[in-house]
Amino acid sequence: MVEEEAKTLPMELREKQGVENNGFVQNEAFDDKESNTSSEDEIPKPCAVNVDPTAMEEPVLKPYVGMPKEVLLQFSSQARYRVTREILFWLIIAAAVVLVCATIAIIALSPKCLDWWQAGPVYQIYPRSFKDSDMDGNGDLKGIQDKLDHITYLNIKTIWLTSFFKSPLKDLGYGAEDFYDVDPMFGSMTDFENLLAAIHDRGLKVIMDLIPNHTSNKHQWFQLSRNWTGKYTDYYIWRDCARTAGSITPPNNWVSVFGNSSWQWDSVRNQCYYHQFGKEQPDLNFRSLAVQQEINDIIKFWLGKGIDGFSFGSVKFLLEATHLRDEPQVNKSQKPESITAYSQLYHDYTTTQVGMHDIIRGFRQTMNQFSNEPGRYRFMGSDADEKEDVEAVMMYYGTAFVQEADFPFNFNLINMKNLSGNSVFEAVDLWMKNMPLRKWPNWVVGSPNVARISSRIGKEYVNVMNMLLLTLPGTPVTYYGEEIGMGNIVSENVSDPVTSPEKSPMQWDGQVNGGFTEGNSSWLPVNSDYHSVNVEIQMSLSNSTLNLYRELTSLRSNELPLQRGWMCYVWNDSNVFVYVRELDGLDRVFMMVLNFGQESMIDLQALVPNLPSEATVRLSTNFSSAGRAVNTKMVKTEMGEGLVLEYKTAEPVHTMEAFQANCFVSEKACYSSAFDLLYVSC
Repeated sequence: MVEEEAKTLPMELREKQGVENNGFVQNEAFDDKESNTSSEDEIPKPCAVNVDPTAMEEPVLKPYVGMPKEVLLQFSSQARYRVTREILFWLIIAAAVVLVCATIAIIALSPKCLDWWQAGPVYQIYPRSFKDSDMDGNGDLKGIQDKLDHITYLNIKTIWLTSFFKSPLKDLGYGAEDFYDVDPMFGSMTDFENLLAAIHDRGLKVIMDLIPNHTSNKHQWFQLSRNWTGKYTDYYIWRDCARTAGSITPPNNWVSVFGNSSWQWDSVRNQCYYHQFGKEQPDLNFRSLAVQQEINDIIKFWLGKGIDGFSFGSVKFLLEATHLRDEPQVNKSQKPESITAYSQLYHDYTTTQVGMHDIIRGFRQTMNQFSNEPGRYRFMGSDADEKEDVEAVMMYYGTAFVQEADFPFNFNLINMKNLSGNSVFEAVDLWMKNMPLRKWPNWVVGSPNVARISSRIGKEYVNVMNMLLLTLPGTPVTYYGEEIGMGNIVSENVSDPVTSPEKSPMQWDGQVNGGFTEGNSSWLPVNSDYHSVNVEIQMSLSNSTLNLYRELTSLRSNELPLQRGWMCYVWNDSNVFVYVRELDGLDRVFMMVLNFGQESMIDLQALVPNLPSEATVRLSTNFSSAGRAVNTKMVKTEMGEGLVLEYKTAEPVHTMEAFQANCFVSEKACYSSAFDLLYVSC
């Protein structure tokens, strides 16, 4: 029965197209056949299995997490992955190139942020007259430190100290006896270092005067030079003078700024030395490289102390012609021997000689060595009072390739011969139209060598002059006391009326000597009006000159158009000067209407197309007017009144074709018209 089942099983498998498994059958014949492998007939024939063909193919491999490197490389070489990868690579490269180009374009086209010497007003201090701390009647460095709160109250950014070098104090101390020391009248070097630290602690900057043209005749260099000592022999300008019957005949007709011959006989050297100013102030010989190096060493010394910059004075006198020819007379018919005044000659051979600017640029290069640290740029100003030659003044800015002064100080508003809307416009326009492209303007309305505003043009114009100063583009410079409207004094004790036009000590309060000193007296008498014109009382009065000054400096620091926007002239006549300050990207405009004459009525709508019918008085010299709306068709101003009007418009003046020639800008804020985006951080 079993054998029958075994015999029938292969048949059933064959019928079912299966596979016969002879391994289950014990058969000797099969064993014999298996041992004879040489015969094809004996090789087992393959048999078919009923399997789906698709199941016989290798499974498709897909990417999976954690696949080994060999598998990953199989996929990376496939076209669909390779092309995608290359597309992404080139897109990243293109995006990087676009980003770099956009960055370069933004840097190239956008103006730089304002530096510290551009960001706010400069406050000039004559130390002897600011504050006395030791009751000797003379102001000093400690006194300045005691009054730094006043500086910050005014929103001042930079303090400008006039000369405090050790000197005989002739000509306000501008003939130094020692450039490396502080005059004992003002304190010690330690006092200076403490003052400097206190100024910097308040986030302020300080610049100082340096007059390189001359020294005191008590300077060690002069003493060595007059004795023919070594290299100092030619540190000064010495020439032989003819001596006849006890009288001295100078080498030529050159005249001192203070009058009379600029040559002085020295009995020690038996020669004459040259002095552009007082006879106690001999001129240095800047054709000597050793002298130039001495001045550069002085610059390095004070910059090393931490000074933030210098104002170089009297630089146009640095060189004189070596031929020593007589200078031309203004009046050809005048007898040569009668010439004693500086104004009687044309100073062709004693000012602005060839090579003078090279020396100043040398000063600049020395200062640049200290300007490499971030935030420690060292400012350089120059005194270039060329009243009749504006082109000569502009040369002190340097060129597009060679840096010189950051700006020459601008005395146009001081040099006006009369006051009117027209004269103020002419003074402003003269500077703006001649200033080199992308340079920074500045405005000075007071200095140690001129009368105060109230004494020069009248008390009624002090406020409007300060309003002009603080709303023009550029850096405003205020001389101490002008923020409260101080005036000159008349005193018989003024030792040198030529160079010290009776400017009394600072008036701090209504106490004796105006709070300047607690001593019995001051080196100059305090003005008799100190009871009503002083800092303390004006701080308490909302409509005071002091608080108007402070409001103007605050407005300037908070409003971008006043910091760095366009200025466009709108109108000027004998009474008023009108201009606007505006900025690309802002619809807010400030219009200044300043009266420097008599009462005036002006129709602004007739002057500016599409001007709004009303504007708001943002500030006024008459505080009661602030905040009110005015009809722009009828704007009235009294004598000496100033208005800062504010309005909104979609058509700023600087975009109007009619005003193109009357608009100026030095440093615009970054603005993109494509995105209507204003970058206000600058």
